[in-house]
Amino acid sequence: MPATASRHRPLRHPPAPAVPKGAAGEQARERLLMAALRLFADRGFAGTSTRDIAHAAGANVAAIRYYFGDKEGLYRAAFTEPMGSVRDVIALYDQPGLDLESALAVFMGTFLEPMKLGDELLDQCMRLHWREMLEPSALWQEEVEHGLRPAHQALVRMLCRHLGLPQEDDEAHRLAFAIFALPMQLYVCRDLVERFRPALLDGESAIQASAGRLTDYALAMVEAEARRRAGPKKGRTHA
Repeated sequence: MPATASRHRPLRHPPAPAVPKGAAGEQARERLLMAALRLFADRGFAGTSTRDIAHAAGANVAAIRYYFGDKEGLYRAAFTEPMGSVRDVIALYDQPGLDLESALAVFMGTFLEPMKLGDELLDQCMRLHWREMLEPSALWQEEVEHGLRPAHQALVRMLCRHLGLPQEDDEAHRLAFAIFALPMQLYVCRDLVERFRPALLDGESAIQASAGRLTDYALAMVEAEARRRAGPKKGRTHA
């Protein structure tokens, strides 16, 4: 064939790999997400390739681009989606019309909700979060500034409203950190809780009961702070 003819022949590209749609697509995305969570938690971001994730999920690399954009998008989804984002719950407890007990109950309940994921999935989520804290990427800084900081500030605002404070101070922040530590210690010490008293986290009803008790403890802490700010009571004088 003449060389001039070959220059006008249209190029044929191999067909793009098929990406599942509909319900099958949702399942494929979920498999990729779970495989990524497991591998990122075990190996970290740098130690995990998209090819590794696709192979573990029984999918192709093109599916990662289709569902998540790129490796960074998949990492972000693995970090935030299984446990949910703290940004999504701020408005639930930071409502001026809520009484203190209701606001604290919402805070504790939403914070402990990921405990219901099941041991294996929760372990993977926690390993990834600890890894991100120890080897922080830009995602951790974003989570701190746009998730954790606003959540903390919302808790401080809630406490200031119920303590009747015109503005926040160091003690309001100290109290907010102490209240935040109540549910957080169940995540940090989960292995010890399961060894010493496994019934405390055994199933949804136990987790809901823990949320209720933590609400009571937080209420007591706020009441103690209110008494501290009111100052010592003057002793009664007797005739």
